[in-house]
Amino acid sequence: MKNETISGSCLCGEVSYEFSNEVKVFQYCHCSRCQKFTGSAHASNIIIDPKNFRWLKGENLAGRFELPEAKHFATSFCKKCGSSLPWLTKSGRAMIVPAGTLDQDPGARPMHNIYYPDKACWYLDPAILTQYDELPVRQK
Repeated sequence: MKNETISGSCLCGEVSYEFSNEVKVFQYCHCSRCQKFTGSAHASNIIIDPKNFRWLKGENLAGRFELPEAKHFATSFCKKCGSSLPWLTKSGRAMIVPAGTLDQDPGARPMHNIYYPDKACWYLDPAILTQYDELPVRQK
């Protein structure tokens, strides 16, 4: 993969960032903390070296929450629209980029699932579900 810059932003567009595409890991995390934070079955996280990351605008709008008992986990969010944002691990050794905040294809693809035994009890593999190109027509 060639060295490119990948950008991302929050839903309201007030916060944006970029990183070089040297992705260390791209993973789905099914832990209960990621379920709570994302409101979904799992987080889709890209892990990069912090030195390859920079805020373009709105860094002051990035809120942070650290769970005191967690060794690595934290979260970041836009104070204006609530979107997930990249966050630095407590150790400072990795930047976690929520893949859903990317504005373009990072070139990397998910490598694995972590904390899979903790997956939501209602989770089904998306490949087995009916797929629509848009909102389905409501049946009468």
